[in-house]
Amino acid sequence: MSKPIVAIVGRPNVGKSTLFNALAGEKISIVKDTPGVTRDRIYAEVTWLDKTFTMIDTGGIEPESKDIILSQMREQAQIAIDTADVIIFMTDVKQGLVDADSKVADMLRRSNKPVILVVNKVDSFQKYMLDTYEFYNLGIGEPIPISAASMLGLGDMLDKVIEHFPHHEGEEEEDDIPKIAVVGKPNVGKSSLINKIVGEDRVIVSDIAGTTRDAIDTKVVYQGKKYTFIDTAGLRRKNKIKEELERYSIIRTVTAVERADVVVMMIDATEGVTEQDAKIAGIAHDRGKGIVIAVNKWDAIEKNDKTIYKFTNKIRETLSYMPYAEIMFVSAQTGQRIPKLFETIDMVLENQTLRIQTGVLNEIITEAIAMQQPPSDKGKRLKIFYTTQVSVKPPTFVIFVNDKELMHFSYVRYLENKIREAFGFKGTSLKFIVRERKEGEK
Repeated sequence: MSKPIVAIVGRPNVGKSTLFNALAGEKISIVKDTPGVTRDRIYAEVTWLDKTFTMIDTGGIEPESKDIILSQMREQAQIAIDTADVIIFMTDVKQGLVDADSKVADMLRRSNKPVILVVNKVDSFQKYMLDTYEFYNLGIGEPIPISAASMLGLGDMLDKVIEHFPHHEGEEEEDDIPKIAVVGKPNVGKSSLINKIVGEDRVIVSDIAGTTRDAIDTKVVYQGKKYTFIDTAGLRRKNKIKEELERYSIIRTVTAVERADVVVMMIDATEGVTEQDAKIAGIAHDRGKGIVIAVNKWDAIEKNDKTIYKFTNKIRETLSYMPYAEIMFVSAQTGQRIPKLFETIDMVLENQTLRIQTGVLNEIITEAIAMQQPPSDKGKRLKIFYTTQVSVKPPTFVIFVNDKELMHFSYVRYLENKIREAFGFKGTSLKFIVRERKEGEK
């Protein structure tokens, strides 16, 4: 089941990123990090009580002109409306109610999405409580006073947020249909691929990068099996600020990836694999999804006997953190290798839900330990008691050891490679959790 999505919307300087960081528990809303990082942290996983959700910070630039601010806010609000299950609308008690707040409130009210109205910077309930009442004028319910910086009132706000999470009873049948998100940079051919599969122009395609407006779900039946394809939204053309555009496309990609079982990552053969591709792939990798890399427009490049080999190596190098991803070469225009794409998706779906019996798993681990001794430090050697698989999508393993500190990342990687050699797991990441246990403990 995909996690609910919560978006934070509001004017510049009301404290959206402060709230985001407070809930995420670390300063991750700094987007301008080093280029090529696999995570553009405008999204985070948050758990409150027993509920986990994905939070997106719609952020936004802070232009001079009031008009631009307003159009930016509308854009943000629209993204939140399109993608989120619940919207946190943030205002600022110190600046009071302003015109931009009212205009965005109108949009949110018409969206029929649950909106939690939050008044930030209430550092003292005694001092500011009366000032929060004016926000009732927005007509979207009771304002909740918080201080993101001082971490006040966040519990009350989160209680309200999770009240609105969808209940998924009665949707089990729907849930059995595998969801495939098609992601990639604008104009790489995502919509064309889906159109080819469906056999009709369901998704508006043109040569302008970013003409697809929103994520669109397309039901497909292929050789008697049902699939839901999610075409990740491109971008709106009217917003000329490139960085913001990229940010919005990443928000939409995150929300599509979150819902998917398998992600088809499309790369343009004529451009080669780029830094933005690495960012987008990183989102799917972070989320533990099944991954197929489809190199599109393969019919459009000159080839010799070494082209595929060189191209594959370049992808493996750039996306070195996901050596398990399946790579294939397709053409959305001609339909080349689309049957093979479905075969690969089916194989990845199977591997995502593969379960290994504990006995068999431990035989492999014992063999691996015999071949390469676990690391030691100051005379103390790592002991692995046993390993068990605890869940699927992605396959997740818990390794019980005598001392977590001794379990180096490289040794986990070594064990992962041995498990992959034995059981395949092509196309899916594997997750490992290391737990400490005293000798003799059951």
